[in-house]
Amino acid sequence: MKLIFKIARTELRNLFFSPVAWFLTLIFFVICAIFYGDSIASTANLQDSLQRTTSDFKQFPLGLTSSIFFGSGFFSGILSNLYLFIPLLTMGLINREFNNGTVKLLYSSPVKLSKIVWGKYLAVMAYNMLLFTIMLLFMLAGAFSIKDIDIGHLCAGLITFYLVVCTYTAIGIFMSSITQYQIVAAIATFILLYFLQAVGRLGQEYDFIRDLTFFLSINGRAERMLKGLITTRDLMYYVLITYLFVTFTYLSLLHGRELVSRTKKAARYLTVFLTVMVVGYLTSRPGYIGYWDGTRTKMNTITEKTQEILKNMQDEPLEVTLYTNLLDRGRGFGFTRPSERNTYVWKIWDKYVRFKPNIKFKYVLYYDVMDNDNYFYKRMPGMSLDSIAKECAKMSETSLEPYLKPAEIRKQINLAPEGMRSVMLLKYKGKSIFLRNYEDAHYWFDEDHLATALKRLSTDKIPKIYASTGNLERSMYKMGEREYFGYSIKKASRKALINHGFEFDSLNLSTQEIPADASALVLADPKIVLNDTVTTRLQQYIGKGGNLLITGEPGKQSVLNPLIQPMGATMMPGALVQVSQHETPDKVVAFATIQHADLLKEKNIFSLSVKAAHEYGDSVKYLHPGVVPLSFTENGFRVRRTMVTAYKGRTWVKMGQLVTDSAAPVMVAAEGDYKLDSFTVGLALSRQVGNKEQRIAIAGDADFMSSLRTYSHVLSQNYLSWMTDEAYPVHLFKIPPTDTLLTISLKAAQTQKLVFVWILPAAVLVFGAVLLIRRKRQ
Repeated sequence: MKLIFKIARTELRNLFFSPVAWFLTLIFFVICAIFYGDSIASTANLQDSLQRTTSDFKQFPLGLTSSIFFGSGFFSGILSNLYLFIPLLTMGLINREFNNGTVKLLYSSPVKLSKIVWGKYLAVMAYNMLLFTIMLLFMLAGAFSIKDIDIGHLCAGLITFYLVVCTYTAIGIFMSSITQYQIVAAIATFILLYFLQAVGRLGQEYDFIRDLTFFLSINGRAERMLKGLITTRDLMYYVLITYLFVTFTYLSLLHGRELVSRTKKAARYLTVFLTVMVVGYLTSRPGYIGYWDGTRTKMNTITEKTQEILKNMQDEPLEVTLYTNLLDRGRGFGFTRPSERNTYVWKIWDKYVRFKPNIKFKYVLYYDVMDNDNYFYKRMPGMSLDSIAKECAKMSETSLEPYLKPAEIRKQINLAPEGMRSVMLLKYKGKSIFLRNYEDAHYWFDEDHLATALKRLSTDKIPKIYASTGNLERSMYKMGEREYFGYSIKKASRKALINHGFEFDSLNLSTQEIPADASALVLADPKIVLNDTVTTRLQQYIGKGGNLLITGEPGKQSVLNPLIQPMGATMMPGALVQVSQHETPDKVVAFATIQHADLLKEKNIFSLSVKAAHEYGDSVKYLHPGVVPLSFTENGFRVRRTMVTAYKGRTWVKMGQLVTDSAAPVMVAAEGDYKLDSFTVGLALSRQVGNKEQRIAIAGDADFMSSLRTYSHVLSQNYLSWMTDEAYPVHLFKIPPTDTLLTISLKAAQTQKLVFVWILPAAVLVFGAVLLIRRKRQ
């Protein structure tokens, strides 16, 4: 070992007696300085402007460690440019011995070739530590400039950089050993690095080749680690690739000294390669991977609630079957086709496999369309479905052979309720549930969707919401903009409550009793007077302590008041008017109250947003198109105002007909119009009935739950979660960042940029030039 260090010391000295090392050091320093200086100066400039112009500015909404060091610059920018000058560093490490004629001395030396190779590589590792130290200098500058900087995330970035640069230099040393020409070695290094970037896209349609090329691929690993997540899988990859090419370097020199056949040479290379592949495979198996999330907010780790759900599933395996439809009319096939399986497993599911290694993945390929779907038949007239599938497979450059035909897939499972979209089926202890994807930019499910599905698989308590029909109520089955389909049962909607744990059904109260399993009943804007049967059943349901969500509209007060007045609430006559510059006067802006935020005991995004807005002297507002004011008295219920109006003087009640498409209406007191400082448009009523708390929500507007008003769906979600004892949806909460302010002024940041970009590089240039000149004179 001492000999290896001696060789490394000599090699490192020679390295710095050449202009190449000094030139690369200078360029690297300048690149770091530009990325850091630009980021810190622009952030300081923005903070300075906000502090001078915005009185309620307290902090940035995002962590500055991530935005300055891991955003579009610094680490990512440095790593993306690293391959440009590493070949210049390594191109002469070995072939210099050939060009100088000293290679014969190496071959005749009693020193083992392995020690020579590792000594040279150790010298490069020492030089890499210089680059590491330069980056550390900017980390220290950031630590003095950013409040509560995320040290763990920075450490993850430094580890990533050092692993990547050491891997690159190992590849460069090998290329330097197989040719006598330095420029050829540099070009060959460029080519091999590009190959390792691109190899992950090769053969991804085929199982065996997919795993092989995915392991060899260097693409994406550094990006994943720069997010702060260090895994033994990625660590072992860089260590193994480094070992592979350093050993290849040793074999290259050994074959230059020994006279062996090409077969034996190939066997040696293949043995090393297969050894690396086997070790890499074994160390990347689920259950054998170590994880470290260096970020303070644990942004790469699923929340504790999801972890708890997985833990409660114990050792019972979870089976996940991905059904991929070749004729998926959405984006499903592009994301779920066989060539994307490694992305599916390692990027989508890996964070869950980390806590439950016994998730078993299965895949079913098929092609089929809905019975009433003529889309493909219109595009390809006169062709059978089999011919259409064959043509689609050709266009997608995939084989049709592994895809099940419609008759075959329909024997296995009925996917018609899922619209024949690509979907996942989760099975656990004999129970199953679909986990859906969505036609948006993200496509894949979110953590709360999976947590909800797992919770439903592992529990028997599933809230059932019934919607009343028969009185011209808003419908959860109709897709019109005023209806409730998008809010409730639209399977393709990321926000729909059916994807967040709720089950929905409808019932006609004129002919059906309210089932005993009803967690809540929705009475949404009935248009006709409720008959005696409906009224009796509703009163009995309320009397027994049933939960109820009631929404109404202007002009229909007489329909709902007989039902809600015994509870102490009244839909007042008239309609609210709010004159504004951009909206018609029937559209009223209402604000969520702190009482609304406190309905749920568990932390959730809605309540936190409302409370944060109140702290800043603001509130969370929602638009209500056509709304009735509510009055209330304490009549056996605890009453909480959930939505109220503001804009004192601009909101009033119109008693007569409200014309919305003409001149702005004017309040006429003689006609009964009146105004208040604030009107109530949402109420939450609760009381104790037996051993349970009855919960009733009343809203003077029915449109906030409609398919068109997706932004305000959180209100109704909050109401139903409150009525179902917060069983669903599963509220997940991430730790907020604390590194949200700079501790330096704009002038200090600009000074830092000046020093790092100009003064320190100039000092390095002068020092290196003096050292090289003195060396040349000697």
